[in-house]
Amino acid sequence: MTKHFDVLYLGSGHGTFDGAIPLAARGKQVAVVEPDLIGGTCPNRGCNAKITLDLPASLKNQVDRFQGYGLDGKTKLDWGANYAHERQVIEALPTMIGGMMQQAGITLIEGRGQFSDAHTVTVNGATYTADKIVIATGLHPHQLTVPGAELTHDSSDFLNLKQLPEHLTIIGAGYIALETASMALAAGSQVSLLMRGDQALRAFYQPLVEQLLDQLVAQGLDLHRNWQATKFTAAGDQVTITSAAGELTTDWILNATGRDPNTADLGLEKIGVNFTTNGITVDDHLQTSVAGVYASGDVIDKQQPKLTPTAVFESTYLMHLFSGDTTNAIKYPAIPSVVFTSPRLAQVGQVPATPTAQQHVNLVDLKADWYREATRDLTGQTLTVTDNDQHLIGAAELSEQAENTINTVLPAIQYQLTPAQREQLVTLFPTIGFSAWAAI
Repeated sequence: MTKHFDVLYLGSGHGTFDGAIPLAARGKQVAVVEPDLIGGTCPNRGCNAKITLDLPASLKNQVDRFQGYGLDGKTKLDWGANYAHERQVIEALPTMIGGMMQQAGITLIEGRGQFSDAHTVTVNGATYTADKIVIATGLHPHQLTVPGAELTHDSSDFLNLKQLPEHLTIIGAGYIALETASMALAAGSQVSLLMRGDQALRAFYQPLVEQLLDQLVAQGLDLHRNWQATKFTAAGDQVTITSAAGELTTDWILNATGRDPNTADLGLEKIGVNFTTNGITVDDHLQTSVAGVYASGDVIDKQQPKLTPTAVFESTYLMHLFSGDTTNAIKYPAIPSVVFTSPRLAQVGQVPATPTAQQHVNLVDLKADWYREATRDLTGQTLTVTDNDQHLIGAAELSEQAENTINTVLPAIQYQLTPAQREQLVTLFPTIGFSAWAAI
């Protein structure tokens, strides 16, 4: 017997559950199809696991900066114990998220869903129909196609390393590449970073990116630009990477060359859903080229950053759309981004590579801030961008607390606060939030 739902989601990550739970609580009949771990990539193989591993690394670096300034004796990061703590935190999440969905009345269906038509999905031979179907299948690690690529590993493999290799080599120049490098350096590994081009973190303000790379090099990073692997060859217990620039032999290779949308084997071609190599094409209501079929989260082909907060916003928007709260098109807010290296790099809003006549850029060196002296956070800058009416329209920072600075100034950017309105926001003193406002 075919079971019918108001809304059926393919995938159980943030592109789904943040909106599906309140949608079901409003009385809608909701189903979620998931072939893997409940919660998707972010809780299980991404953000939550990464930050749990990173926090001790960040704390170690902070203690090391205070040597001779009130502390005596550097710390050592025990990666094995760090990994065990990460597992303790992460392993409970699928059950917790699944429990929240079931408590809200959501039907969880284990297996891989495939479209039979625009309102029908089959899972393990069973058939389910729905008025609306949301594709929220996310991304998977990009696979290299050069000879010997099977000798490399992906980010999930790294997050499951009980012990770090003595020499870790990372191929890539994005979030995962630099965050992994930062953690491994703190844990004492020799780290080589192979960048295909000349720029890292291309969506970020490049002068700050270059400062970040300089600091990672100072921490011991072996950085290679314009280095594209052409072959991987086993060399005993090690692997040799060959490129036009030369050869490098290492213990373990992380392929961090990006992530691709999970659009294969869903039956999208069968029902006429348009998609590209960047993801599924949607309109301004997140509806695909097929009426009644929507997409949410990282699987969408979009200009907005493919981040957890974006997926949460899209999932919540669809909840309001399906509940009848709105018929308006989605309007994205200012979405901040952060790279959890040590130091952090964060930004939000309009942060141009080259300012226009309508944009005024101000850079403040952290050494000018007494609070950064107190926290021993002296390398980096705060960048703010204002328009001709002195509205704050963008901000970026390189520092150990950059994410907190950007979170502090985010409301001013989102709501276009005037200088007089910003003066009415009184932050706690002495804190990083107070210093953030002072930099505007």
